[in-house]
Amino acid sequence: MNASATLLPAVIHPAPDDRCRLSSDHCAAPVLDLLHALSWTVVETPEANVHATSPDSRIYVGWLPEDPAAWQRDIVWQIRVQPAENAPWVQEFGPHSPSEAVAGFIAALAAHR
Repeated sequence: MNASATLLPAVIHPAPDDRCRLSSDHCAAPVLDLLHALSWTVVETPEANVHATSPDSRIYVGWLPEDPAAWQRDIVWQIRVQPAENAPWVQEFGPHSPSEAVAGFIAALAAHR
């Protein structure tokens, strides 16, 4: 079946300046905004690290830009999950991981608890 070119939607390409640039570990705002919106407990340390726990305490998120142990392992984000019926697991993201990608990962976890 062929569709007339006039019935197809126009393809719109954003101008290079209109494209959103994904942030790196320098900006934790996408994740922190999500955690606050989800009503998680969020604690900031004097060293500028952030620790957050889901309301059911099954998911922990750490933003660790000033944690020497994390930097030795080349991570700035650590997510620990304790499922109700399965073994716990950990996902870590390095300093070049966009915060928006980490926020998307956490949003997916929160949606499927």
